[in-house]
Amino acid sequence: MVAPMGNPSAAALRRLPVLLVPLVCVLIGACSVNPSGYGVGPQAERAALQQQSTREPAPDTPGMYLALIDRMQAQGLYYASLAHIDAYDKQYGVSPDSILLRADALRATDQSAASVTEYTKLLDTPLAARAYRGLGLLAGSAGDFRTAVDALAHAAQLAPTDAATLSDLGYARLRAGDIAGARVPLMKAAELDSRNPKIVGNVVLYLNADGQGKRAQALMNEQQLAPAVRARIRDETLKVQAAASRARVSQADTRPPAVASARNNELVEPLLQRFAQ
Repeated sequence: MVAPMGNPSAAALRRLPVLLVPLVCVLIGACSVNPSGYGVGPQAERAALQQQSTREPAPDTPGMYLALIDRMQAQGLYYASLAHIDAYDKQYGVSPDSILLRADALRATDQSAASVTEYTKLLDTPLAARAYRGLGLLAGSAGDFRTAVDALAHAAQLAPTDAATLSDLGYARLRAGDIAGARVPLMKAAELDSRNPKIVGNVVLYLNADGQGKRAQALMNEQQLAPAVRARIRDETLKVQAAASRARVSQADTRPPAVASARNNELVEPLLQRFAQ
């Protein structure tokens, strides 16, 4: 994910996975703790899950306990996971895996400084790629997309086939104003995981920011995106374009715009066709 040149067909576009997540959450939403719904029902369900997790006896092996904590975080029970990480460290001792789980939970519960401290402990371990990604997401959540780009680029070097990291890197480059630089990591991510709605969302955002609005609009129309989602897409596009304008002012652009645009069109269009395969 090579196909003939030309506009993507309606059939190809129709097979794209439905983009249901707001693009404003594409980067930060990679670790979002927001519930899937609102109101009494979802809140009660989450409370029940937390009560159940606290009643269950701790597994009798370190691996099983870490798996339990990981499942808690997958359910959005990050505060409960922090309590169980404390129990794990007390019972089995601190390990790189428990440090990573703690760092992720601290990031998800808005304890950024503590999360940075934990991620930093992992930079010389086999989990360094995950740590750099976490640091990049923290920087992005704070609006420091240049720092986010540096951290995520390092993570992508350490884990070159991780589609989520590549997608995060592409998004961070867009928000930093480097539209051309976002193309390659986003294309890699899309070919590695073409059915991931967050990755597809980043591709749509790239098309908009790159001046390929008709293609982006066609994708959104085929996916029948809700007005609220389209509004968020427009907001994100404006932010990317504003960042690109600031970048052009602060440094000379040595790339011939016409040649760069032609090259981008040549590579994006076959990608969109390949989503149908």
